[in-house]
Amino acid sequence: MTLGFAPPTAASLRSPSESASRLARMLEPSEWAAAGIPLLSNPREVVSGLHSRHAPTPSTAVLAVLDHEERLAASASFVRRPVPPDGWEFRNALLAHLRRVIPHDLRRRTPVRTAVLLYCREGDERWTEEDGAWMWGLRDTCTLHGLRCGAYITLTGGGWQVLGEGRGGRRPSSDSRPLPLGEGPAELAVLAPRTASGAAEPLRRAAAR
Repeated sequence: MTLGFAPPTAASLRSPSESASRLARMLEPSEWAAAGIPLLSNPREVVSGLHSRHAPTPSTAVLAVLDHEERLAASASFVRRPVPPDGWEFRNALLAHLRRVIPHDLRRRTPVRTAVLLYCREGDERWTEEDGAWMWGLRDTCTLHGLRCGAYITLTGGGWQVLGEGRGGRRPSSDSRPLPLGEGPAELAVLAPRTASGAAEPLRRAAAR
């Protein structure tokens, strides 16, 4: 695992006041690791299933909601707008897509479902300001939708990585061909996540190779 920080992008070199506002809306790896984010029992399976279902390319965010048994309840994907990374902007985009695919859990005393974010991007596995903004946005989205904040996962040409945990793998990667749903070394249970229309849609999760 490569440690360190990626250099700032040109888009991040803005006015001091604008940069300070954006920097307040991102989380560094140490803050994320200290936040008590629940560990995925099988991150490879989750990443493989989302990769097969959404076939993300760089700049694509895949937001998934998992139930208490880590089964997929709903998911949505979208391409990030070409704007400077800002947790507030990311939060708004995540929340808008989340509201289309699953009702909120704000009436529950404690969250029972968990939101996980997979972000496909260029570069290597080192943390970037963009990652920090997605982390901030995911955490705030979960608070506003009554969910537990789950893992933030990057997908790059070198593979996937659960940030803050040190777990990752080389496949799938941003260059991988998505496996058809249902392919893999073991057949897993059929799930029925909600679509944007609220109807159930069959989904077969597959473990990664």
